[in-house]
Amino acid sequence: MSVQAATTEVQTEFATAQRVNRALTASVEKHVLRWMAKRAPGWVTSDQLTALGLSAQVGAGALYVLTRYDRRALLLVIVCIVLNWLGDSLDGTLARIRQQQRPRYGFYVDHMVDIFGAVALMGGLACSGLLHWWTAVAMLVAFLLLSSESYLATYTLSRFELSQGFFGPTEIRILLILGNLALLRSPYATIFGRRMLLFDLGGTIAAAGMFAMAVIVTVRHTAQLYRQEPLP
Repeated sequence: MSVQAATTEVQTEFATAQRVNRALTASVEKHVLRWMAKRAPGWVTSDQLTALGLSAQVGAGALYVLTRYDRRALLLVIVCIVLNWLGDSLDGTLARIRQQQRPRYGFYVDHMVDIFGAVALMGGLACSGLLHWWTAVAMLVAFLLLSSESYLATYTLSRFELSQGFFGPTEIRILLILGNLALLRSPYATIFGRRMLLFDLGGTIAAAGMFAMAVIVTVRHTAQLYRQEPLP
């Protein structure tokens, strides 16, 4: 079999997974993104938007480091979070509107960008002094666990879950923005009379929630696959 024939066969067999998004903002966000994609200048490409999303996330991580010296850098972090949403969310919509989908390329690149971006963001947070480094590591590990499960489920079930329950990437960004605004007032929170770093509290809750969700979804999908592929 020639290389060209093999390539053609792989492309023919590849099936795009069903996209499922039940997040709170999903419906509104979909309409907003379609409106923006239809009005985007012709020179704007999906690859440029993907690069914007990654650059903004890396920038947010770098700016978190700068908050050690000036907490006003948190305002620039918020700008980066918004730009990350724009690039990360609009790139796929733009490709679909323009009928320029590259399913394998897009899926692979988008999610490797998400992984590198998450490492940069959590690395910046770990160096920021806004939380203890082990909280940032716990969030990163939990994120990678949940992401790995999502990618494996996409392959085995042909179903790509963009959200877990009512929470998706946009909801997480909104919470992060609100957290940054709260940090401008004070980096601390008082819980049951105990004073602690606000992002330590939020990060611990986030890491525990992502880890629990990864376990629950893994059990559910394992049971589903077991039923679909019973022993002979």
